[in-house]
Amino acid sequence: MNAAEVPRDVLRDATALYVDLHAHPELSGEEVRTAGVLAARLERDGCTVTRRVGGHGVVGVLRNGPGPTVMVRAELDALPVAERTGLTYASTVPGVMHACGHDLHTAAAAGAVSLLAGDRHSWRGTLVLVGQPAEETLSGARAMLDDGLYDRFGTPDAVLAQHCAPLPAGCVAHGQGPLMAAGATLDVVVHGRGGHAGTPHLAVDPVVTAAAVVMRLQTVVSRESAPGERVVLTVGSLHAGDRANVIPSEARLSVSVRAFTDAALTRVTEAVRRVVRAECAASGCDRGPEITVTASSPVLESHPETGHRVRSAHQDAFGPHRVTGWPGSTATEDFPHYAEGGVPVAYWMLGVTGVRQWRAAGSGEPVPANHTDTFAPDVRTALPAGITAMATAARSLLGTPGRTAGAAR
Repeated sequence: MNAAEVPRDVLRDATALYVDLHAHPELSGEEVRTAGVLAARLERDGCTVTRRVGGHGVVGVLRNGPGPTVMVRAELDALPVAERTGLTYASTVPGVMHACGHDLHTAAAAGAVSLLAGDRHSWRGTLVLVGQPAEETLSGARAMLDDGLYDRFGTPDAVLAQHCAPLPAGCVAHGQGPLMAAGATLDVVVHGRGGHAGTPHLAVDPVVTAAAVVMRLQTVVSRESAPGERVVLTVGSLHAGDRANVIPSEARLSVSVRAFTDAALTRVTEAVRRVVRAECAASGCDRGPEITVTASSPVLESHPETGHRVRSAHQDAFGPHRVTGWPGSTATEDFPHYAEGGVPVAYWMLGVTGVRQWRAAGSGEPVPANHTDTFAPDVRTALPAGITAMATAARSLLGTPGRTAGAAR
């Protein structure tokens, strides 16, 4: 099966789902409408659906006789980004956009379920689709597992996921070793002493302290990490005060740390704590800072044998020229949590950049990447490829008539 062979009705319905989800994005933890739309779609295709798993999570189960259980995961949440794509189906929600392709992941996974539901004679086993909330906050996978995902629906023989990437649409990319970095998010509150802007000597200005924290944190990577070590530290949020003539009493920062080993992640996270505390002490803050790790995720790697089987299936479906390598990315995912207990996982990147944009990149025009306000997958090419990639991967791990051996464990 290749992308051109996705049945017209399956592709039409998946496209309609994608357009609907893109136009109605919901932030992490608020995915009520998105979950409802997906649940209804899965029920239509014959799945037994359970709602509100780990928040707004959706689980659809399609049983087709004895055989392996293969779980397919897609994400439901969008980002706080104001869209500037100019698409006719652009976001109708001010300040919220599917800027990371989760709408495409969900539509492709739902399309794969439809494809397999209509072709039950070719496979045996149980297909489970997980619509996961709150991926962008690295909290949704953990919440679903803690809500008994494996206990309630069975420990799968394999879990699959794909992610949009600024690669040529119609291609998929697999990697060996780390595919995405481990990550941690730290929320910091710096406590100063408020006062009048005209008498700063009577206050302890948390804005100055927070600024010093931001600047000092830059040296954690440049001066405390080896030059060849892949570590990223970003202060993505800094908020303090409301008026120019008032020194506020506190400042809030949100810090993202990424690394390719757990040891490096721990070391850099501890460096963040050390720097924040030291700068607060240097500023004479009356109280110590509050430092909270709000989310974390391990390094993402595919299970070697399961990943090899999926890549081979993709080469058969797309041709070797459309299956490429992936060097690893300092993006983070909470998908690695599904591997707990030794469950094999496989993960690949799905190209979504159209021909025109790709050619323009050769002239120096950058390809709109994930998390930007102009990110717009070439849905005509990327969606059928995504459906094919997911359905092919699942089929390669499910049983076939007369054979029910499970996926590699």
